[in-house]
Amino acid sequence: MFNDIGPLELVTLVVLAVLVFGPDKLPKLIQDVTRTIRKIREFSESAKEDIRSELGPEFKDFEFEDLNPKTFIRKQMDNDELGLKEIRNGFDLKKEMAEVTDAVHGRGSDSSSSSPSSSSSSGSSGGTVDMTKKPETPDERPPYDADAT
Repeated sequence: MFNDIGPLELVTLVVLAVLVFGPDKLPKLIQDVTRTIRKIREFSESAKEDIRSELGPEFKDFEFEDLNPKTFIRKQMDNDELGLKEIRNGFDLKKEMAEVTDAVHGRGSDSSSSSPSSSSSSGSSGGTVDMTKKPETPDERPPYDADAT
C-alpha cells in the first residue's frame, strides 16, 4: 500500500500527526481509520461477489484486475493463443519507418542505389511524387470549381 513512501517521509508523517492531533487522540484516530479501511474493503469484496453472482457461472473465474488494460494485455501476451508474440517479433518498426521515409522523399528502397539523374528525368520515381520539386509553371493556377467549394 505504501510502496513509494520512504522511511524519512513516514517519520515526517508520524511527527506531523502527533503535532496536529496530539498524543491523546492519536490512538483513537488510528483505530477509526483502520475500522473505516476495513469497512471499505468488506464493502468492495461484497460488491465484487454480487457482480460475480449476477454475471452467472460462466464468469466465475472473472477477475476485476483484468479490466485494467495493462493487466489484460500482459495476460494475453503470456497466454499467446492468438500468436501475438510472432506478430510482435516479425514487426520491425525502424525498418517500416525507414521505408515510409524513403517513400515520402521519393527514394525507393530498390532504386536507392540508382543515380538521381535517372529518376529526375521521368518526373516521378517509381509511382511516387517528389514533393520537394517545384511545379514547372508556378504562375498557372488550377481551375476554379464552384461546386466543389
